[in-house]
Amino acid sequence: MATVRPKAATTAVGEYRDKVVAVEPGGIESVADADRHGKPHQLFWTWASPNLEFATIFVGVLAVSVFGLNLWQAVLGVVIGNALGSLAHGLLSARGPRYGVPQMVLSRLGFGYWGNTLPAGLMSLTAGIGWFAVNSVSGAFALNTLTRLPVLLCLLIIVVAQVGIGFFGHNLVQAYEKYVFVVLALIFAISGIVILAKTQPGGASAGGIGGFLLTVGTAFGYTAGWNPYAADYTRYLPKTVSPRAVGWFAGLGLFLSCSVLMLIGAASATIGGKSTDTPTAAFTSHLPGWLAALTLLAIALGAVAANSLNIYSGALAFLALGITLPLAWRRAIVALGFGTVGFFLAWLGLSDAGAAYESFLLVISYWISPWLAVVFVDQFLRRGQQAGHLLEDRTHSNWAGLAAFVLGAAVSIVLFANQTLYTAPVPKVLPAVGDITFLVGFGIAGLLFLALGRRPVAP
Repeated sequence: MATVRPKAATTAVGEYRDKVVAVEPGGIESVADADRHGKPHQLFWTWASPNLEFATIFVGVLAVSVFGLNLWQAVLGVVIGNALGSLAHGLLSARGPRYGVPQMVLSRLGFGYWGNTLPAGLMSLTAGIGWFAVNSVSGAFALNTLTRLPVLLCLLIIVVAQVGIGFFGHNLVQAYEKYVFVVLALIFAISGIVILAKTQPGGASAGGIGGFLLTVGTAFGYTAGWNPYAADYTRYLPKTVSPRAVGWFAGLGLFLSCSVLMLIGAASATIGGKSTDTPTAAFTSHLPGWLAALTLLAIALGAVAANSLNIYSGALAFLALGITLPLAWRRAIVALGFGTVGFFLAWLGLSDAGAAYESFLLVISYWISPWLAVVFVDQFLRRGQQAGHLLEDRTHSNWAGLAAFVLGAAVSIVLFANQTLYTAPVPKVLPAVGDITFLVGFGIAGLLFLALGRRPVAP
């Protein structure tokens, strides 16, 4: 079997290491030992900060205002969905230091080099463009409400900040998440206390089991939306770090930030009150003026925190397609391109953010669940084996993984999807099932891959 080793970065080994204001060289090559740095605990704020933003809050709002749950039902639903997504995230993050490559490069083990182009392509679209647009819209609305500047100008300001951080790369992204964490956590803690003091937790529920399952699926779609990014932010850690510590800090940062802010969002939706033009203004209308202004600032800063990761990881996923760019700054150039496309998509989405966001979250879970199943089953089949030599081997194939992924996604969507544009036969006949596409897709893909795949022979 012909094996192609990862290409070395064009800068000297060890030159980038822990420099913050420096453009990260290269693309998706394995990180050299001399460039590795950091400790597992930093992953807590890496994954907490990007979720201290309005997109997270809005999942809780949807649970009450759209899916018809009361506060306690909404909290239980989002906690279950977040726990599932965070558990997967911790397991994926733990593998990063061992191989030193991005998550969508590790995905090649289960899908093969060329088979992996499908999930890597989906990832680059949902992260570098889709999520980038969603968070840019919420940040722009917050800045517009705070400053009264034209919303398009606010969108441009947010996008420029996000692209700038993502362009420089890993170390600046990590530094921003670290220093903005204290500001975001403090502001949202105060806002949350005020909102929880006004909430009406005992309201009647009209959503039933269907609304509850929709909430679980939406929360899972949000949290698991970060899963294809997991190893991107652990690959620079030294190989000697504890995988268990890496997994715990990454998963806990994600779970706590998502669960607390979704709780605040659900609580705000029980209050009622003013009808305003934008979702961010509706949320902050429950707060005193000075706190509303600080919260709007936090929402804008949180959008930048989330999209710095989105554009960075989206660029890595694009390069994982196998596209060769003979540029020292190839990852940075791709990030710039994604930012440009994401800006125009966000511009188009300014008029109907709420409905688009609900559908987007559920659709994300549709493909991520079967992808997770293939990745985890492959990891189980390869337990105890070294597989790094396959990551850049263009002859490596695993069509069983790709087939399981496609069939798992297709069957679950056709039979169980519950969207505005398409309602599948099962939820149409049994509305109480809500949207369990992500569970069905995971189960089908996992069982198919177990049946079709075989334990690889160690080299």
